[in-house]
Amino acid sequence: MRPLRGVPLNEKSPLTDTPAWRALLAHHKTASTLHMVELFNKDPQRFKRYSLTFEDILFDYSKNRITDETLSLLFDLTRQAKVEDLRDRMFSGEKINNTEGRAVLHTALRNRSNQPVFVDDENVMPKINAELEKMRGFSDKVRSGQWIGYAGLPITHIVNIGIGGSDLGPSMICRALQPYAHHSLTVDFVSNIDASHIDQILIKLRPETTLFVISSKTFTTQETITNANTAKAWFLNGAGRVTHNDISKHFVAVSTNETAVKQFGIDPQNMFRFWDWVGGRYSLWSAIGLSSVLYLGMDNFIALLEGAHAMDQHFCNEPLETNIPVILAMLGVWYGNFFGAESSAVLPYDHNLRLLPAYLEQADMESNGKSVDKKGRQINYSTGKIIWGAEGINGQHAFYQLLHQGTRLIPTDFIASVNSHQCNPTHCSILASNFLAQTEALMRGRTLEETREQLAAADIELHKAEKRLPHMTFQGNQPSNSIVLKKLTPRTLGSLIAMYEHKIFVQGAVWNLNSYDQWGVELGKNLTKKILEEIETNKNLHQHDSSTQGLLDWFRTHRTEEVKNNIE
Repeated sequence: MRPLRGVPLNEKSPLTDTPAWRALLAHHKTASTLHMVELFNKDPQRFKRYSLTFEDILFDYSKNRITDETLSLLFDLTRQAKVEDLRDRMFSGEKINNTEGRAVLHTALRNRSNQPVFVDDENVMPKINAELEKMRGFSDKVRSGQWIGYAGLPITHIVNIGIGGSDLGPSMICRALQPYAHHSLTVDFVSNIDASHIDQILIKLRPETTLFVISSKTFTTQETITNANTAKAWFLNGAGRVTHNDISKHFVAVSTNETAVKQFGIDPQNMFRFWDWVGGRYSLWSAIGLSSVLYLGMDNFIALLEGAHAMDQHFCNEPLETNIPVILAMLGVWYGNFFGAESSAVLPYDHNLRLLPAYLEQADMESNGKSVDKKGRQINYSTGKIIWGAEGINGQHAFYQLLHQGTRLIPTDFIASVNSHQCNPTHCSILASNFLAQTEALMRGRTLEETREQLAAADIELHKAEKRLPHMTFQGNQPSNSIVLKKLTPRTLGSLIAMYEHKIFVQGAVWNLNSYDQWGVELGKNLTKKILEEIETNKNLHQHDSSTQGLLDWFRTHRTEEVKNNIE
């Protein structure tokens, strides 16, 4: 590793020298030789012992390379890391985000018990409840057609302009719960600074029936404000009698910066607030969810909050041994830190959950992608696995080859819904059978003898069969969790998302990380500002390496005259 000037790297985080860690290292020598087929053969009750239910969710973790001893040692590590204490401190409003001096209270946003939660001696629940009521009042007007645009017409199209947590969460929720959407409203999400994104959406809209939701905590985020200004220019140029006064009828803001909101032209009455103790990637429960509320209705949004709150209660009150987020988290620690797994896949067998992997990529990797612990000490163990995934049924025809026969251990979460909103029986049965078959195949594999028997049964000539054998066998023993919903509803979705949030929290606590800052993105932002200045002025103002300078020169040289003229 290249030494970092000015950073003391000689002090290491002590996690690997603890009793629980050493015990797991010793246990791994035995556990790594186990095959799950043998574990299932020895224990006919394995599924019953290693599965849990929470309301309408089944969590099956029996297809993992674990024994009772494995779990006991993992829970010892959890207790050693004082996860329960840190959890209680987070829920109580203590400022556990130590590098920014902030509380971490996305859980308060869905605190349906309405028990007081204090930050700096102030109960934040009245503010949260007031904002929810404001969201309800506004969304009811839009959804009923009472909110009228400049031309006297009701709103038919919602456009959310944000990025990161201000985009991924609401977008995922709206797609996941589309069966609950308002029959006469459509919703789009703009995040990319590439003009192609917003242009392809604006071209199909009418200014007189479009409402823009500009979501930015500071209202200075470069990508969001650039897109917002493009939308404003499109709106003002869209019809002859539109004025700046009409902006307030077609633009609302979710922000903390009232001054910037007013300067943009948005009426402060149409500004929805959240607070600095709400992290961006955990903000879908706040007013950042306004687009979701408009599209799905406030009652469905409340059901989402209630599902998350129910999972919060489970996480806070259930013993470690039957605590679903804890078990999910510690299985990830087991594979990442002791088996060397570098990534984990999330594979939903439900089309409406197709954006969930992208949402979890941000939630997990931006939280736990850290190389120093909370005290600033260099870490000498693996943290923050790569999270990736796609719809399972499509993935089977894309990347499952690597899961089954590749050289890497990739733990997977399979997610399915028993009952679909639109599925006919034939489609549902095929989808379910694929979901079940893939977890079994990853666990079982196929031995040399089983393959030989199958080829013989297919009347394949012996010499041809023998040549094929090495290519058709695979060891199996690939771990997976199965998360099965009775039906994808607002409540079950809320519980599912909260489950993963708490999984991320537990892993961060075990690794002794601050999971709630993201300083790693700052350097790229700062360099962007410098390079943008050089692009716009066509001058070399800063020193770069030869690659960056060469790329910058290439962009300048090959810009079209139209782009050059616009810049000038």
